Amino acid sequence: MAGDWPTVYGRFRVWRDAGVFSALLEGLIAEAARRGETDLALVSVDSTTARAHHDAAGMRVKPEVLEALEDAVREQERARQKGAPARNKGQGSAGDPGCEERRRIRRRRKARLKQALLGRSRGGLTCKVHLASDRRCRPLSIVITAGQAADSPQFVSVLGKVRIRLPVGRPRTRPGAVAGDKAYSSRANRAFLRKRGIKAVIPEKKDQAAYRKNKGHRGGRPVTHDAELYKDRNTVERMINKLKAWRGIATRYDKTPESYDAGLHLRASMIWLNDLTRVNNAPGQYT
Repeated sequence: MAGDWPTVYGRFRVWRDAGVFSALLEGLIAEAARRGETDLALVSVDSTTARAHHDAAGMRVKPEVLEALEDAVREQERARQKGAPARNKGQGSAGDPGCEERRRIRRRRKARLKQALLGRSRGGLTCKVHLASDRRCRPLSIVITAGQAADSPQFVSVLGKVRIRLPVGRPRTRPGAVAGDKAYSSRANRAFLRKRGIKAVIPEKKDQAAYRKNKGHRGGRPVTHDAELYKDRNTVERMINKLKAWRGIATRYDKTPESYDAGLHLRASMIWLNDLTRVNNAPGQYT
């Protein structure tokens, strides 16, 4: 795709809104399934943080959407004030006529960041990419959140996007085993995997193990994981390195999360395309 910048960007937006990039990734995975080159014996889950360039700030939001987001932030502030001590409630608003205006500006800023899926940290604005990878360092699903979002709550969402269309029958959505680091160790995630009949390859946190032991027999059985199978969890980290080979993925320049997500799917599609076009497809050659 060549041409002037407005032409290229306009076509990118058209394809983004039409879902071309996500359909491209799904089609390449389906082609790999048709060739019998997909492997769901083990799926690894992890996340990576992308620093947002200052050009990524200031996303335009429709007035009605911005107003709804401001109302949501205002309700959250009211809920927090209900549990605050009485001496702190309304403090500073009576003596400062501009206090409410400053609060409104802060609420609007928070609403814009929430809509753009950007979070504020010590280093500035960041966003987080949650991913699932197969054993050959190929991406299977992508979820974007704000940078301060925890990994564990996104575990179910990432696995819910794993979908491999087969030539015949329903798409395959259930891997044989799922590997993740200690950040994904929670009862909810383990119950989700157990309900679907998926083997959990997730080590237990030390504080969780101590809490379970303190409860005695009411704490349940000790949590175990396959240490040998856990060694293959590095495939998702290597896949993240492949994704971040693109500067636009390692650092977020896009104002809208839809554009950044489209770039992630495009890069993921290229990883699958390069893998499918290799002459020798031996598993030992994947790096």
